[in-house]
Amino acid sequence: MKFNLDIKATLYKLLSQEDTDGDKKITIEDQGPKEFAVISDDGGKEIIKGTYHLSNLLQELVIQKLEGRDIANISIEKIKEPPVDRISRMIREYYWSGLTRTMDSTGVSRLINDDKNDSLTANILPVYVPYTDKEGYAYYKELEKKLPIMAVKLPEYITPQYVKSIDTKPGILSLKLENRNGEIKGVPFVVPGGRFNEMYGWDSYFESVGLLLDGKVHLAKAMADNFQYQIEHYGKILNANRSYYLTRTQPPFYSSLISEVYEIIQDKAWLQSHLKTAIKEYESVWMEEGKRRTPNGLNRYLAEGFGIPPETEKGHFDAYLHPFAKELNISIEDYILNYNSGMIKNPALDLYFLHDRTVRESGHDTSYRLEGNCADLNLVELNAMLYKYETDFATLIKNEFDDSYEGHNSAYWLNKSAQRKESVNTYMWNQERGMYFDFDVVNNRQSDFVAVTTLTPLWANMCTKEQADVLVQTAIPLLKEQGGLAGCTQESVGIISKSRPQRQWDYPNGWAPHQMMVWKGLLNYGYNEITQELIYRWLFMITKNAVDYNGTIPEKYDVVEATHKVFAEYGNVGTDFNYITQEGFGWMNASYQYGLSLLQGEYLDQLNQLTPPEALFL
Repeated sequence: MKFNLDIKATLYKLLSQEDTDGDKKITIEDQGPKEFAVISDDGGKEIIKGTYHLSNLLQELVIQKLEGRDIANISIEKIKEPPVDRISRMIREYYWSGLTRTMDSTGVSRLINDDKNDSLTANILPVYVPYTDKEGYAYYKELEKKLPIMAVKLPEYITPQYVKSIDTKPGILSLKLENRNGEIKGVPFVVPGGRFNEMYGWDSYFESVGLLLDGKVHLAKAMADNFQYQIEHYGKILNANRSYYLTRTQPPFYSSLISEVYEIIQDKAWLQSHLKTAIKEYESVWMEEGKRRTPNGLNRYLAEGFGIPPETEKGHFDAYLHPFAKELNISIEDYILNYNSGMIKNPALDLYFLHDRTVRESGHDTSYRLEGNCADLNLVELNAMLYKYETDFATLIKNEFDDSYEGHNSAYWLNKSAQRKESVNTYMWNQERGMYFDFDVVNNRQSDFVAVTTLTPLWANMCTKEQADVLVQTAIPLLKEQGGLAGCTQESVGIISKSRPQRQWDYPNGWAPHQMMVWKGLLNYGYNEITQELIYRWLFMITKNAVDYNGTIPEKYDVVEATHKVFAEYGNVGTDFNYITQEGFGWMNASYQYGLSLLQGEYLDQLNQLTPPEALFL
């Protein structure tokens, strides 16, 4: 059954009646009658009941309004669509499109009003272009005539001192452009969403997992092409394409991305080009001794730089800076100003911010696992990722290039992976506790912080079956919560207080990339039953929150309470919208689609009925 409804009049009546808290959404917190009549042209009448169906009506009206219509043709089937079907369809049909960006004229126009540009002088957005991209620089110089931007050619060698010098002139970094039928267009990329309008490193890989499942291989391929541009022109895959990220990379997933894209497109020339770039990244970013490679042969993150990271929100470091400011009897604001200008010298603070930048390079900003020591740590997940690089290289070379590529065969890379596995077992595997722990190379000891990243060797196929058995039996019960896996245990976090505030990557929060890696890792070793439970817990939490809160799909969740109402720094991106979310959140969207692709049919039916996990799993 379908109804033709005047959009303006129906929206006004619906919101006046049902949106009692005035947030332009219909949620379980509204106190309206939760019952609304719609009448068709021929006099047919339908009573829409309940938060979920009413919020669906609101969304369908707004979708058609955004399409430029005055009269909406509303299908009752869409209003009463089962929640799992609807969420998945909205991700596939709307959210990926809402998150897609380019760095051409159209895309740069959107970035000009980004709230991260507040400190710019004269409201002109700097677009920083690599020294080696002459065509890109010419394009942006020409674009100055049309848009309030300023094309800036980066120096040939980018130093931390240079990056510090442009902190007061933050801008966007160019990405790949291509000539299509005589017109310059940006190679597209998918952003996380909300205030994150840039291409972020590891977000891009996990988003691509969802894109490939949803048949959008062109976007996943474009993400890999932009990764390649970044490595070739900036020397690394960037934390994100903002000027203050020039000295930072991100968790390495490039080999996984190109392998999964190639599996679909089967373009040997494309693979050959990308594999060469991936090996270049492995060697130049990760294997340089004294940088991100430590003397024990394992790897760490290391983000160089000076001063306080400029992207952080005001007040973020107040708790840490307060004693230093108090000692000099000045305000925290004055201390920050004088420290950043170099008037105040504080080696201890320099070291603190080296570690802080490195936390941000790790993607886990922030967590007490990494606070104050991140650059000293061989992290479990990083070494699992690089083990997968090495085994991916071996597999691709053997299967696609007759076991010879750039002077090496698969045995060369398998030898490297075997050496890494041996070192991981020596320094990170704790047989007594049955888990992997980060290794502190400065103090020559394992960390005792229990984090969900202990499970990432499963994802990389780096464990023996015996290690996997112990790891799953030991770690999963410590980390499993109502809504999936927490970032760490509550015991590891310790006491939270005003002087020691909650960190967003820690307990009680859970994150999409961790869930996705663990699901794949468990399936690698045949743990189907626990995988189904963990997927169901995660998808149930997302589905229930979306049903109760007008389709909300945010950046992160409190998995202990199974809610999107997260209390930590930065808030929760993806919750601030009117009427309808047009984006969801990048890797959360992907986790939903990936989880559904793995979930058995019996559980899918229960999920659509919103059967709580505790009714299905002991």
